[in-house]
Amino acid sequence: MIEMNKKLNVGVLGATGMVGQRFLSLLANHPWYEVKVVAASERSAGKTYEEAVGGRWKLDVPMPEKFKDMVIRNMHDVESVACDVDFVFCAVDMGKEEIRAIEDAYAKTETPVVSNNSAHRWTEDVPMVVPEINPEHFDIIPFQRKRLGTNRGFVAVKPNCSIQSYAPALSAWLKYEPTQVVASTYQAISGAGKTFADWPEMVENVIPYIGGEEAKSELEPLRIWGHIEDGRIVKAAAPIITAQCIRVPVVNGHTAAVFVNFKQKVEKAQLIEDLRNFEGLPQKMDLPSAPKPFIQYLEDDDRPQVKLDVDYQNGMGVSFGRLREDVIFDYKFVGLSHNTLRGAAGGALLCAETLTALGYIEAK
Repeated sequence: MIEMNKKLNVGVLGATGMVGQRFLSLLANHPWYEVKVVAASERSAGKTYEEAVGGRWKLDVPMPEKFKDMVIRNMHDVESVACDVDFVFCAVDMGKEEIRAIEDAYAKTETPVVSNNSAHRWTEDVPMVVPEINPEHFDIIPFQRKRLGTNRGFVAVKPNCSIQSYAPALSAWLKYEPTQVVASTYQAISGAGKTFADWPEMVENVIPYIGGEEAKSELEPLRIWGHIEDGRIVKAAAPIITAQCIRVPVVNGHTAAVFVNFKQKVEKAQLIEDLRNFEGLPQKMDLPSAPKPFIQYLEDDDRPQVKLDVDYQNGMGVSFGRLREDVIFDYKFVGLSHNTLRGAAGGALLCAETLTALGYIEAK
């Protein structure tokens, strides 16, 4: 593992929400990063973190003691916050135009932004990265810096949480040229920032619609598999993906049932071997949050299961199973990922670690 001589100072924007809470739980004892600023809206500013969050702590792990007495800063005081940190994580809950504006504002203070938000996912020179799959997209950052007029500031984002439950498998199989994919995702309520206490109508219920989710599920994998051309990221042309996204009464864990056709013929045993051997830059660089291995394949017919497998590799690994031939498609399989760890704060943290290891994030 890379050794850091001194920890980098980090701020968390939107620290009081569920994803912000997850960021703090992951950063409490991080070997590379020290949280110097917790920031949120004007209504929380000036309160201690414990006062502001109150009974709204939504995780199944306790609030870290070290953050309870930290005074929340106003995230809109961009210059003030930026002076005290080397980079920020962004998990704010605002409209997309407002999010783009505040993320760009921090970047222009020469403060890198690693975002959990979707606002910049389709900005042509903003990398949207799963570090095991497309870390080369970070090479777009010099083009973005030129547009922003910065030397070290930039915005980088992670993709939608639900695609983590099937895109890693398809990424392991890209050499067989997948042509058509049907993906149905069964998504946990924490993906909406909720618990059952917040959302009692989800108990014993299924809602067959999640706003905006199907378009993200169909298009974001193509951007991850795209390439850099003329200072912009161009999405891949194939495969064609169609998706349905369903909210189910589970706290954490997005499950996907997926069907896929390939251009090339491939045996089941080879597909499983490719999953088990798949690794990326985080594993090769032994980054602190990197799951080792990234993917597990489970042979039992009743796996993966949320209760048994969602916390695989501390929630940063992805589980697959039930790979078999299909009567219409070539193959079908089931995937599972932890939506607030691998899919949200943990995925953004791994992006930051990769950016740090590659030299894009440094001390000011």
